[in-house]
Amino acid sequence: MTIGQKIKQLREESGMKQRELAAKLDIGEGFLSKVENDRKLLKREDLKKLSKLFNVVQSDLETLWLANKVYDLIKDENQGLDALKVAEEQVKYSKDK
Repeated sequence: MTIGQKIKQLREESGMKQRELAAKLDIGEGFLSKVENDRKLLKREDLKKLSKLFNVVQSDLETLWLANKVYDLIKDENQGLDALKVAEEQVKYSKDK
């Protein structure tokens, strides 16, 4: 699941319209539509608002948000998966120190 899909799911489960959520996040309805369709990304600070609004764990939203950022970076790269594996090893190595 992407961050956009999660936001749409949370919004729909709460019975909220896009324009309502957009107003609560202080963004345009068109921008929110693009977020829900994974064509734009919210600011990280908006995740805190979403967390409080929908009573979900902020770190879960941040994980999806970061995954989206990583995907955007490597999606068109021939060695994208290889780079992702190397980065994963680097993260593991730095945590072991």
